[in-house]
Amino acid sequence: MSDGAQTGAGGRVRRQPSRGMYVLPSLFTAGNMAAGYYAITQSIQGSVADQGYFDRAALALGIAVLFDGLDGIIARMTNTASDFGKELDSLADVITFGVAPSLLAYIWGFRMLPTLEHPQLRGQLMHIGIFACFIFLVCGASRLARFNISVDPQPRNPGRPGKKYFVGMPIPAGAGVISSVIHFQRGSPIDNPWIALVWLCLLLFTSFLMVSNWRFWSAKEVMTGGRHPFQLVAWIVTIGTLIALYSEYMLIIIAMAYLVSGVVARLAYSWSRGRRQSTVTS
Repeated sequence: MSDGAQTGAGGRVRRQPSRGMYVLPSLFTAGNMAAGYYAITQSIQGSVADQGYFDRAALALGIAVLFDGLDGIIARMTNTASDFGKELDSLADVITFGVAPSLLAYIWGFRMLPTLEHPQLRGQLMHIGIFACFIFLVCGASRLARFNISVDPQPRNPGRPGKKYFVGMPIPAGAGVISSVIHFQRGSPIDNPWIALVWLCLLLFTSFLMVSNWRFWSAKEVMTGGRHPFQLVAWIVTIGTLIALYSEYMLIIIAMAYLVSGVVARLAYSWSRGRRQSTVTS
């Protein structure tokens, strides 16, 4: 038997992919990093007068989420998953979905605040904002580290048997929450200290969700099910078209719906468990 083939189940010979095929998923990972680096450069150049930089940074993070999903799908479809690819993907995610959105969230949400009647309040908000954005980065990196070392992790609030769930919000979804809000505002930075406080709470809550043990839906069974491929393609085309036409509304709806889904799943599980316990004790 040749070196490029191996025996699979039932004695069937399965050819190994060529070495060049292993580069393909890494190219999408490199695209992920390129989008994150572009988002960083745009965030740094943004200002109140040039709000388009913030909007382009937010859109770049959205494109990075697409690249991040494609590299894993392609690796599984071509049977070219490797330890090198996994490590490269994790490092890319720290840059693109950790450093880039935390920097964008700080500059857009706190650094651009106008000079207030009480300059000390602006300074305090900026300092707290730096801390909150750093917490987002640390929680995102911790979420990636936990994902890399976990083997078949189970959330504290298990869902339907046979369905796969993420334990904690994935870091690309956390970055998606930040970028969708900024894109919804078309890059217009926050100019009100009370809105900045709301932004602060959203950052901290998203950070908590990433390191929590709550379940978040995984689309793996949809992408690998194969029962209704035409329906899946139709849904993808429909959603993609809506995003292209109404990106400001569709992206924030998708990001916030995913965030809320984890919260609702946790509350529903706590309610059902409390109801079962009260039934047993009664």
